[in-house]
Amino acid sequence: MKVLIPFAGMSQYDKKIDEKLRGSACGPTTAASILRYHEKKDWDVNEVYQALGTTRIGLFTWRLKRNFRKLAGKRYKIEKTASLEEVKSELASGRPLAVKFDRYFSFRWFSKPVFNYHWVPLVGFEEKLDDLILYIHDNGKRNRPSKLQAVSYGANKKFLTFVKIVPTQTD
Repeated sequence: MKVLIPFAGMSQYDKKIDEKLRGSACGPTTAASILRYHEKKDWDVNEVYQALGTTRIGLFTWRLKRNFRKLAGKRYKIEKTASLEEVKSELASGRPLAVKFDRYFSFRWFSKPVFNYHWVPLVGFEEKLDDLILYIHDNGKRNRPSKLQAVSYGANKKFLTFVKIVPTQTD
């Protein structure tokens, strides 16, 4: 089975984002791109960065959850999920998730995940015989826009945190 949500990624290195914030703007960029997907309007990543309480070393999961509730109010339900079946169900329902790769705070310093510490939108998956492939938007680089990337769940599962951002109201 393969699911891929039509999703427009954003770059954390976009010129609209304050140059001093770009290196740690992956969490706010991920949140803003998911909000843009659901609400069909642009969000200022600089404002989202401040509202989420992001720091120069990144955005902690607990802070994303707590402050996203303040940012978006009751229009969204946000929660961490550990169930891979729930992740696949959300994607099959057309709802992207925020996913964090974290080598440092998972205390796996000598491992080699796709990213050391990075938030990205998860927009799809594909079930293979020996693995689950996750489709993410990588939030770009200094000289490149965000692009769709396929990563192995099996090779990265020890480093992943999934956060559901589910609209509770429709306009």
